[in-house]
Amino acid sequence: MATTTAAQRREQARVEYDAFLKNCPTNQLLDRISDKWVSLVVAALSAGPMRYSDLSRKIAGVSPKMLTQTLRSLERDGIVTRTVTPSVPVRVDYELSPLGTSLSRLLTAVKDWAELHIEKVNEARERYDKPTP
Repeated sequence: MATTTAAQRREQARVEYDAFLKNCPTNQLLDRISDKWVSLVVAALSAGPMRYSDLSRKIAGVSPKMLTQTLRSLERDGIVTRTVTPSVPVRVDYELSPLGTSLSRLLTAVKDWAELHIEKVNEARERYDKPTP
């Protein structure tokens, strides 16, 4: 087995974590966190812990299947924590982990930007879609 220099190892690591490469783990993470439902779930949880039903009501249009898949993937990635409280019925709360809180600042900023600039985007779309003579 050939030995590698520190510079070669750094270069290899740089290549391995290049988000522009399809198979790079960072590319896959960007794909996950850029999902519409992920953004909305993280933004909703930035206000504090919520139950599944609260999230379902807060996020218009999300199906139970998509909400469940999104929550599971966020829990797997360490972005959301799930707390089960034994009671009748069982209470399950979701909240952002410290990692999720750091992500929520970014995703909430994107959500806020979209809400602030939607009119300008709509105007641009209308200009673009207008037939040219």
